[in-house]
Amino acid sequence: MLSAQQLALIKATVPLLESGGETLTRHFYQGMFRDHPEVRPLFNQAHQASGSQQRALANAVLMYARHIDHLEALGPLVGQIVHKHVSLQILPEHYPIVGQCLLRAIREVLGAELANDAVLDAWAAAYEQLATLLIGAEEDVYASIAAAPGGWRGAREFKVVRKQAESEEIVSLYLQPADGGLVADFQPGQYIGLRVPFPEGEERRNYSLSARGDGRQYRISVKREPHGKVSNYLHDQLRVGDSLELFPPAGHFVLRPSRKPLALITAGVGITPALAMLEQARDSDRPVHFIHFARHGGVHAFRDWVEAQSAAHPQVHHYFCYSEPRPGDLAHAEGLVSAELLDRWLPAQRDLDAYFLGPLPFMAQTRRHLRALGVPEQQCHYEFFGPAQTLEA
Repeated sequence: MLSAQQLALIKATVPLLESGGETLTRHFYQGMFRDHPEVRPLFNQAHQASGSQQRALANAVLMYARHIDHLEALGPLVGQIVHKHVSLQILPEHYPIVGQCLLRAIREVLGAELANDAVLDAWAAAYEQLATLLIGAEEDVYASIAAAPGGWRGAREFKVVRKQAESEEIVSLYLQPADGGLVADFQPGQYIGLRVPFPEGEERRNYSLSARGDGRQYRISVKREPHGKVSNYLHDQLRVGDSLELFPPAGHFVLRPSRKPLALITAGVGITPALAMLEQARDSDRPVHFIHFARHGGVHAFRDWVEAQSAAHPQVHHYFCYSEPRPGDLAHAEGLVSAELLDRWLPAQRDLDAYFLGPLPFMAQTRRHLRALGVPEQQCHYEFFGPAQTLEA
């Protein structure tokens, strides 16, 4: 447990991190990758290049420091981090490396006068507290998945048994275990981690599971990113019959039991986890409002499938909006997400559960619109494709 003096030093560090947190975390990553290349596959290098991973770590460090003496205020952030770590197989032996490099970065960026021995000792104790919390929570998840029917721990070889183009940008991969065994069930909204070997070193990614589990196979649906090393490999080089190493399903963002009307609001590839959610919800009698935003029909994946669910299940309603429609495109509206569209397409009773997924600006706007329309904040659920972040009001 941290002493009162250590708590005070941590809190006093917050303004320094607020003014230079991203610089500090950038320095941290550079030093860690230089001295410990073995951990490089655990971090998305595209997010490194864009700076999003540095910003996410800075945000997480600041939140932890602000709430160091009442960690329950962190809310769902801890669960999100735990499941991201599980999907990429972050292990206890990785934590000392991160801690050592973080403390060194604090000293080198802030200087020995500000980051004196007492400050570093306080941060070492704070990091040990956080590491102990995360390692324990992650082990609980690892053990639970391994003990489940069809579950496993670590990497498991899967074969690509089918590859299906869903739009101009998205392809689905159907994956079955090479050992012929069962696969662990998962909750709609969760994702799977995978390891892809390259001559210069492996890469790890997680992708949403886009169809309900059947005990035999998984389906992921991957958007091609213009400079995405892994997504382009999965689109262009991976063939039916090839192998991938998968880590067990994980994810804190899941469809929770409820009798309230359900709104699934997505944009772009954010549609993929919502498909499994829709599959589960359609078998109940709760009203479902499936709202999807895309640029145009060419990049709108799974349109026919969603329409079929709506036709077969009277309680399922769907609405599509295109921001850059092509000639011949048919949609219910044109433009971007707005309070006016959501007001029109959501049920008049705003006591509903809203799950929304898509690019960060889309989610921030959707959250603001739902709040303005009277949807309770605690009934709004969202997840991020990249590093853990926060949605500012």
